[in-house]
Order: sequence, then structure tokens, then C-alpha cells
Amino acid sequence: MTALTLSTSAAPGLRADAIVIGVAKGAKGPAVAPGGEAVDKAYDGKLAGVLETLGASGAEGELTKLPAPAGFKAPLVIAVGLGAESEDHDYPAEALRKAAGVAARALNGAKKAAFALPVEDAAAVGAIAEGVLLGAYSFDTYKENGGQAAGAAKAKNGKAPLAEAALLGGKPRDAAHKAALARATAVSEELNRARDLINTPPNDLTPAIFAGIAQDAAKEHGLKIQVLDDKALVKGGYGGILGVGGGSAATPRLVKLSYTHAKADKHLALVGKGITYDSGGISLKPAGHNETMKCDMSGAAAVFAAVVAAARLGLEVNVTGWLALAENMPSGSAVRPGDVLRMYSGKTVEVLNTDAEGRLVLADALWAASAEKPDAIVDVATLTGAMMLALGSRTFGVMANDDAFRSAVYEAAEEVGEPAWPMPLPEHLRKGMDSPTADIANMGERMGGGLVAGLFLREFVGEGITWAHLDIAGPAFNEGGAFGYTPKGGTGSAVRTLVRLAELTAAGDLG
Repeated sequence: MTALTLSTSAAPGLRADAIVIGVAKGAKGPAVAPGGEAVDKAYDGKLAGVLETLGASGAEGELTKLPAPAGFKAPLVIAVGLGAESEDHDYPAEALRKAAGVAARALNGAKKAAFALPVEDAAAVGAIAEGVLLGAYSFDTYKENGGQAAGAAKAKNGKAPLAEAALLGGKPRDAAHKAALARATAVSEELNRARDLINTPPNDLTPAIFAGIAQDAAKEHGLKIQVLDDKALVKGGYGGILGVGGGSAATPRLVKLSYTHAKADKHLALVGKGITYDSGGISLKPAGHNETMKCDMSGAAAVFAAVVAAARLGLEVNVTGWLALAENMPSGSAVRPGDVLRMYSGKTVEVLNTDAEGRLVLADALWAASAEKPDAIVDVATLTGAMMLALGSRTFGVMANDDAFRSAVYEAAEEVGEPAWPMPLPEHLRKGMDSPTADIANMGERMGGGLVAGLFLREFVGEGITWAHLDIAGPAFNEGGAFGYTPKGGTGSAVRTLVRLAELTAAGDLG
């Protein structure tokens, strides 16, 4: 991870490989944002014109490099776009986060950089810090010599990620600024841990291995953990998890990870889909749809990261994470289309499609979470291709059994910069899951498939418990090029939303 410091040093005298400044899109062309005054002054107040000559407009995500002016100890200036110019210089947190991420990624190989982006308050410090830490991320464990020694991890271009970043304008003695930096560090480190898990090849991340990683984290951060292996799952009657995992030599697990605070009077339960590899089972996925299915445990990775982050932040709330871990494979022992599973709740499910497996493992975990009567349950899953068709690759859907809670979850996601959209649970779609053989089928109408999946999950939430479902199938894994602070591969989608929900619950602001 990039080391972060707060600094009140002046940009010209700071020894660094580069100075990062912001440039906004003004009415008459690019405008130098607050924080870049010293650089602009050294260019005789003509920096905006120089940038425009170089093709810069200030558009979000745009990056322009130019030589540092005479008298600067850093040799390079990096101007990064913030989007529309703010008249009051109060730039949105997400604009700062994205700008810092773009710059951090461009600084692979650098030992130190100074980020002179607009800092109006502690929130800006936190946003810039998150952008740097998330933008500098790279996953190099499986590359030659990758990560064999401290600081040895190499980025895709053969250069190590940015080693150190000084946030200019951040006050090292200001309590709010220090707290914002500490929060950003904890959340970003755990989000990057989730990214690592998502990017890990499935041969090295079986359910048992994932459970072992959770056990190590629990020991490190003082969390309680319970791991149910296949024998314990059989004894407990977890038919959904056992059915999905039955076709694999890598046996399933259900992990309960608990953070408690002595003064907490609220309990938030988080449930994550953890299919460590999804072949589709007997309903085998077609060619071209298997290669990224290591990411089908992204929901469990997000829940895991959020619980650990809550512990690191010392939030005054009890948070329980349920990781429903299984590998969905075809074999002689795999569940078949037409089989009926008896779930942990006692309800029976006719399996019409073994590739609709995520809802089966979640159903068992949701019922287990419900037994503890938490104030709210939020599940997270890469659940349906239908949600990707509806919302694209960067936005997750939010469904809930309570409209106010759905709105609160959506607003929390937007607040932290994770694009989301509230979705309905139309009652008429429930009938499509009626089964002549069992209590319910795991498939319904094809149209509105993402909503059908949400309706299925609702069946396994305890009566009177507020619940929301996040379908992160689109944004969980980025198959395109890196953008903003989002890398190619695992993204850690929903981690920041879950942490924010825990904070709001602790503050009594989530109902």
C-alpha cells in the first residue's frame, strides 16, 4: 500500500518525483483548481493557457504531464481533470477521489508524489486519500518475482506502485484531518484486500482457503468466527449450500464473522455470496462465460472486508458477516435440474437451473442471519446477468422489503461514490416461481430475472426483519480498462457502501 502523509509544505520546496494538481473545466477553458496556485504562479499565471495548448480541458479523468517550472525540486507536474469548475471551490468528493486515482495509477514507479488537489475540509482529505490508495492498487502475486519481498510487487508495466504520497493542504495536527486519513486508510486497505481475493485464481481460493483467510483476519482484529464445514452443514441441514457445493471436491463452508462493540445497541447483519468458482454446474455455462467466474465470490469478499473495516474503525455497532462459500462444479455428485433441496429454513426448492446457484447459498445464510434478529440484513451478490442488462457494468441494483430502507441504502451508496439504482420487487413476478413439486422453484420468469432473484431471496428473510439486496453483478469485476480509481479485474464493489451503512447504523441514522 502507498504510504500517506498530511503535509503543509509548499509545493516548490518539496522533494518528490511529481506534483499533482487539479484542473477544472471552466466556461472559457481549463482552470487551475485550488492547490495549484504555486505552480500557476511559477508559470507567471499562464498555466491554464499552457494546459489548453497541450490539449487539456479539465474534463474528469483527463491527465496532462508537463515539466515543473524553474525553482521546483520536483521535476514533473501532473494536471488531472476534476470536471466542471466549482465557483465556491468545493469540489465533489467523488471528483477528487477519481482525480487522485487517475494520478496515482500514472505514477507507478515513483517513490514519492505530492498531491496538491483542492482541500476544503476533512472530507476532501479522505476522498483524496481513498483515491490514491485505490488508484495505486495492483495485483501481481502471480507475476514473475511479484510480491516476493516487501515493496517488490510490480505493476503491469514492470514498475512498482507509487510508494509514498504527501497530501498537501492536509493538516497533520488537525484532529478531523487525521481521522479522515485514518478512515480512508482502513477502508481502502480492506477494499484492496477484497480485490486481492476476487483476483485470486480459484485453484488457490477454495471455500476452505477463504475460510482460513477469514480465521487469520479474525485473530488479527479480535473478531469472533465460526466456520461450518461440510459435516457441520449436513448436521445443521443447510441444503442450499450443500446442494450447490456437492459437485466439487472442494467442500463448502459457511463462515460467521462477528464484530461487537461494548456500547452498541444496534446489530447489522451482512450476507455475502461466495461462489469461489462458478461453472454453472450441470447447467454448464457456454464457452466465453467461464473465464471470469473466479469473481463470483465478490459479495463474500465485500462482506468480509466491511466487517474487518468496521472493527478497525471501532464503530459503535455490532456487525455480523455471513460468508456462504461453495464451488459450483458439474460431477456425478452435483445437484441436477429437477432435484429438490430442503433448505436450512425447512422450505423446499426445486432446482430448475443449477446456474442459479447464488440464491441457494444466500437463502441458507439469510435464514441463519435472521435467527439472530438483527436490526437489518443486507446481502451482496454477483447474482444475475439480468441486472447487468438492466444497469450496465458500473451500477448495482438495490432491492428491499422496505422502501425507506432501500432509499437509505441507495443514498449511502451514492454518498461514497458507488453508483447504484433502486429496483422494485413486483409481486406479480413471484407466481412464476411456483413449483408443482416444491415450495418454490429457483427460477421464474426470464424477463425481469434480477427482480425474480430478489423475490426468491425475500422468501428466506425472517418475518419483521428489514432487508436489502445488492446485486453487484455488473460492477464487481471490470473486464475493460482501468478508470478513475477502479482497476482492471476485481473492484471491491459495495465495500464502501457496507461500511457507510455500518457507520449510519452506529449513529442511529439508518432507522
